[in-house]
Amino acid sequence: MTIAQLADELLDVLLDAAPLEASLLGIRDREDRLTDYTEAGETAVDRRLAELAERARAVDPAGLSPDDRVTRSVVLRQIEIERDRLATRGIEYTVVNSFFAPAVGTLSELPLVGITEQAHADGYLARLAALPTLFAAIAERHRSGVAAGRLPVRRLAEATVAHFERYLAAPADDPLRRPEPAPGSGADTGAFRAERDRLLTDVVYPAVGRYRDAVAADVVPYGRPDDRPGLSWLPGGDDFYARLARGHTTTDRTPDQLHQTGLEVLARLTDEYAEVGSRVFGTTDLRDILGRLRTDPAMRWKDGDELLAAARSAIMRAEEVAPRWFGRLPSQSCVVEAVPAAEAPGAPGAYYMQPALDGSRPGTYFANTHEAEKRDRYSAESVAFHEGVPGHHFQITISQELTHLPRLRRLMGVTAYDEGWGLYTERLADEMSLYSDDVARLGMLSEDSLRACRLVVDTGLHAKGWSRQQAVDFMVANTATSQVEIETEVDRYISAPGQALAYMVGRLEIQRIRAVAEAALGDAFDIRAFHDVVLGSGALPMGVLDEVVRAWVDGQG
Repeated sequence: MTIAQLADELLDVLLDAAPLEASLLGIRDREDRLTDYTEAGETAVDRRLAELAERARAVDPAGLSPDDRVTRSVVLRQIEIERDRLATRGIEYTVVNSFFAPAVGTLSELPLVGITEQAHADGYLARLAALPTLFAAIAERHRSGVAAGRLPVRRLAEATVAHFERYLAAPADDPLRRPEPAPGSGADTGAFRAERDRLLTDVVYPAVGRYRDAVAADVVPYGRPDDRPGLSWLPGGDDFYARLARGHTTTDRTPDQLHQTGLEVLARLTDEYAEVGSRVFGTTDLRDILGRLRTDPAMRWKDGDELLAAARSAIMRAEEVAPRWFGRLPSQSCVVEAVPAAEAPGAPGAYYMQPALDGSRPGTYFANTHEAEKRDRYSAESVAFHEGVPGHHFQITISQELTHLPRLRRLMGVTAYDEGWGLYTERLADEMSLYSDDVARLGMLSEDSLRACRLVVDTGLHAKGWSRQQAVDFMVANTATSQVEIETEVDRYISAPGQALAYMVGRLEIQRIRAVAEAALGDAFDIRAFHDVVLGSGALPMGVLDEVVRAWVDGQG
């Protein structure tokens, strides 16, 4: 068996374990399935991964082509990341009111699946019918976690109960009612609607109610307090966090090293704030600059139309100059839309939704216009460049179009690469002269502060025993982010240990790799060619990306 075939087999294992993700990618052969969250289900996945790793290690890299050597490294690292994730038993204690929790995440993702043929309609209804089994399995895993001392955070478990109470109180607004057969699908829309509504009323809502009750009765009373929110307070928590940090950063940096890196980046930002802040606010004092960004009404939008127009303008400017910085461009432009009104109150400020392989959904940058007058205008451009162009839209769309590579490398993400590239492009946008003014550059610095704080706070919470309030206080002192948003951010870090480390670590690694290439090639360094190399192999672990760029540099001689 070739290494490319092993990569295909690994992709099948990963998509079998996350069939809803397969549908969202546009791979529509698992339409009637949901993830098996039982202990036996996860054990079976781990067994398949271990067997695949053994076979991949048996392949001698010396006899492989350069592309196949990279594929072998990616296969082995992806298996390690996934097995480490399973070993941390996150489903037991991740009882939170966001998509990081399997229960909330499943209900959030299901409405995003397009229905373009009869099989999709049948699959959607089958998934609704299977939701009681899924919720029962998740509830049982929570109980197992409580019995073993792997406890959730009480505040977030209570928020989960409240989330599902709100969900059940507004069935008419349920996003699960949104998917309908597209014109030309061949499905009977009337029959589909009738069966969908029957399943929601008779099957789904009772199951959600039972899950809510199980969390309230069997989980909330045992939840950890706010002064013990991190993994270090759980049995085996230090090992869990080390595994997750390694997986999300794809480096071997320790929590102490990551914590210190965050502090150093924050210190380096001080001079940049002083330079730009003196022009915008007439002060070089960091506390004053952050305070003005946080409280000045001029830093907010007038309305949603203004916010959306600015997002579209930023993406358009980026697409216009991109050919000077990239040789390889995606075949489709980035669509810019407002977050749907029904989702906007609980949605992030902005996000990118990748295109579906089957063409049913374009790559789209969603900007949240809900309560626009409360949203920061200064960070809008840096976020648009990160999420859209030349950030995730370029990275993900180009990756999907690398048809000479195994689908694993085209479709599967690596958090440090994905988010590192997004954060790298925020700084690249300044090189590309994309920021419209110094206010927008302060937004770029503010986003840097947030990502640097994530290194400090994530490690503080999960490795150093910080309380929730310690994390909030640190971010209030070191970012321009509002108090409400900071509390949401901190709860996110509690909910998804290690994920927030990926952004700054990935960015710093890409910058380091670029600096090495520039030093080696001197005047022969071509930024367009460098970006094509970085984006030309799919998502890669940082060490593998380093090897790929070094090979490119050596080939220039």
